[in-house]
Amino acid sequence: MHSDELGTLDDFVKKIIKRDMDIFYKDYNDSIGLSNKNEELEDVGNSKKSLIADFTEYNPLHNGHYHCMNVAKEKIPNNLFVAVVPGLFERSGRGLPFIMTREARAKTAIAAGADIVVEGPPMGIMGSGQYSLCLAKTFKALGADFIPRGYRPFEGYDIILDRIKLGHSVAPRPYQIMDMDKREVLYEGKLEEDNYVITSLSKSLKRINFDFKDKFIFVKRIEGVSGTLIREATMKGDFSNVNNMMPSSTIDILDEEIKNNRAPLNMSRDFDSIIDSVNKLSFTELVSLNLIDDKTAKKIVNFREDKDFESIEEVQNCISYGFSSHFNHRVLSVLETKINKDIIYDYIDNYPSKIRVLDYKNENVLEEFKEKINENNRRIELWQ
Repeated sequence: MHSDELGTLDDFVKKIIKRDMDIFYKDYNDSIGLSNKNEELEDVGNSKKSLIADFTEYNPLHNGHYHCMNVAKEKIPNNLFVAVVPGLFERSGRGLPFIMTREARAKTAIAAGADIVVEGPPMGIMGSGQYSLCLAKTFKALGADFIPRGYRPFEGYDIILDRIKLGHSVAPRPYQIMDMDKREVLYEGKLEEDNYVITSLSKSLKRINFDFKDKFIFVKRIEGVSGTLIREATMKGDFSNVNNMMPSSTIDILDEEIKNNRAPLNMSRDFDSIIDSVNKLSFTELVSLNLIDDKTAKKIVNFREDKDFESIEEVQNCISYGFSSHFNHRVLSVLETKINKDIIYDYIDNYPSKIRVLDYKNENVLEEFKEKINENNRRIELWQ
């Protein structure tokens, strides 16, 4: 999407959300009647290359992502590296806006060495378990041979990784990690986010009956990369202090997006839609939205008995505390889109209705990808 004559970044974000609402409902409607067909299609193509499917936000792509990609490619030399980049509404798993669009993030992935970039689920409007399930379904739809994941090592985590390598479902609980296959407690305590994602994904993959034994490639996180410093540099448009944290191609693309008034987007929301939702939707309409519970809806309705909402801070003060510290921002993203929870449930049940290719290395690679996943079985759509 071009930002010509779109005005502010907030205006640009409104255009993105409006466009993506149309895409979301088209995908949703297309999925009706296709779900049974897709569930029966397990075969992949005849490509001799192994498909490495890596899910990463690339927000933006830094040396840690680049290292994980290269380690996986070195371990599996004859490969097709597919980056799964979260898509619709441009909201992260934390519910926060991404720094730049998925088109730009896809471009950074190809520049860094990915062969194909496909669109991942709309993370920001889902709970963590919901988008983990969508990710698992994405890996199954792609017929992933290998899944690289970065992790932060600590004492006691090796046994968790070993069980996942065996194809066991390891379920994250708030203060306990269990091997669900053995009904055995592996760790007492809480996992950091990167490590939590791995265990949650193993549980989701098991739930959809995807055999992931020996498919994970676990890569230790490298030091010297600060997401906070990178975000600060992006806000300033000055990367001199972080140019050793990202590939030069990422910095070039970030520069281009900033110059074209398409970044940084991480401080921009459709604030008007959020305020409109909390001021106008009835209690019943509010609780019908994904992630919004009775307590939050009651607080919103009670607040506006005295006065209308005027700020995002007022809205945030009405949102119930969730399991994740990022739950508050996810609810804001739901209020932006106003998507009904029943629709989300159906959307997840039928996900993915198609595989949307955001970018690719060249035409030969695209044909190899189509062969690998078998285009006759899975619908492929090229991003326009």
